[in-house]
Amino acid sequence: MPSEDTLDVDGDALAGVVDLFGALTRSELERALEELAYKEGVDPPAPGVVDRAIERYAIVTCGAEGGTVRGEGDDELLVPGPSAFPSLPPGAEDLPHIMDVPSRSVDRGAVGRAVEERFRADVARALASEDGALVERLLDVSYDLDAWGLDLTDLRERLDDARE
Repeated sequence: MPSEDTLDVDGDALAGVVDLFGALTRSELERALEELAYKEGVDPPAPGVVDRAIERYAIVTCGAEGGTVRGEGDDELLVPGPSAFPSLPPGAEDLPHIMDVPSRSVDRGAVGRAVEERFRADVARALASEDGALVERLLDVSYDLDAWGLDLTDLRERLDDARE
C-alpha cells in the first residue's frame, strides 16, 4: 500500500497514461509518473509498480522492431493490456504538453501475437509449477484475451482442469 506521500497509481492508471500517447517506453512512463507526482507534490511510485502492471497484463510489452510499432526508436514499448480499464490519473491530461514524446500507433495484430506467445509461456509455467494462484489469475486473463479476439480455449481448458 503506497504512503500518503507517494503517487498512488494502479494498472488501470498506468494503462491510461500509456494510452494517452499510444505507447511509451518504460523510461517515458517512469518520467510521466515523476511529472504526475511532482504536480501532486508527492514522491513517484515505487519502481515495481510498472513490473506489477505488466505481470497482471494491465500493460504489455511489444518490440519496436519488425513493424510492430509505427514510430521511431528501437526500445521496447508498453501498451495498454487486455486486463486494464485505462483511466487517467489526476493531471495526466497535461502530460502530452509537458513531455516531448511522439504519439505512436501500434500494430494491434502484432501486439496480440506477442501477448498470446507470452500467455502460452505463462500457462506452461503455471501448470508445470502447479501454482494455483497463478492458474486462477491466468484463467481470468484468458477471458480478457477473448475480448482481444484471441482464441485460447485450449489453454483455458487446461487451466480449468488444473483447478480441480
